[in-house]
Amino acid sequence: MHERFGSALVGNVFGIAISLSIGASAFAQQPPAENKGVRVGPEIEGMAGRQLRMRSITLEPGGVFAVHNHKDRPALEIVSKGSVTEFRGDARREVVEGESVISDRNTTHWWRNDGTTPVVFTVVDVFNPPK
Repeated sequence: MHERFGSALVGNVFGIAISLSIGASAFAQQPPAENKGVRVGPEIEGMAGRQLRMRSITLEPGGVFAVHNHKDRPALEIVSKGSVTEFRGDARREVVEGESVISDRNTTHWWRNDGTTPVVFTVVDVFNPPK
């Protein structure tokens, strides 16, 4: 009697496992191959031919980024590590780890690392690549 009970139990467990497996596969879906219900807004004017770029830039102790502008290259500059001094005209600002600077077409500035450790920037900008 114990052998029949054991065989019946194994058979029932096996049957339940197969049923669950078949049931689960019935709910599995293939990923969609086409968009549905998606609306894309208009492109930003003047963006044709431009690229979005994200990069990490390190400024060594005593190093400087020479004066430059963002007339044709808007950017978000995030200080990921360290602290650095930004100069905009006569204004001077200490930018510390975790802070960011937005540089638009009206921005002309330069940076100096007066510290003893490298400063790491994460910079995201939109630019016209050279042709």
